[in-house]
Amino acid sequence: MFSFFRGGAAASADLASHDDLVEASQKGTCAIIDVREPGEFAAGRVPGARNMPLSRFDPHALPKDKPLILICQAGGRSARALSACRAAGLTDTRHYKPGTGGWMAQGGAIER
Repeated sequence: MFSFFRGGAAASADLASHDDLVEASQKGTCAIIDVREPGEFAAGRVPGARNMPLSRFDPHALPKDKPLILICQAGGRSARALSACRAAGLTDTRHYKPGTGGWMAQGGAIER
C-alpha cells in the first residue's frame, strides 16, 4: 500500500492515522479531500485540503497523481466517501476517522 502510512497493530487499510494526516498536510505526501459542505469547509479546514462535498461526490473526479486522505467533521461522511471510492475501484484512498474535530483536538492547525 502506501509506504508513508503508519503501521502498527491498529492499522487498517481504510484508516489514516493522525501522523499520516500531519505529514500529508505539511509535506503533500497525499491529497487531502474534505467532503463537508462548502460552508463548513469555508469555516475552517486542515491546511492543504481540497473541498469535494459528499452531496456531489464523484470518485472519478478525485486527483489521480497521489494517494488520498478523506476527511469530514467526525468521520461518517468520509467513511461513506471511502465506500464510494472502493466501489469505483480506487484503492489509493483512506479516511481520517476523527475528522476535523479530532484534528483540532490533537492540536492541528485550521486554515480559513
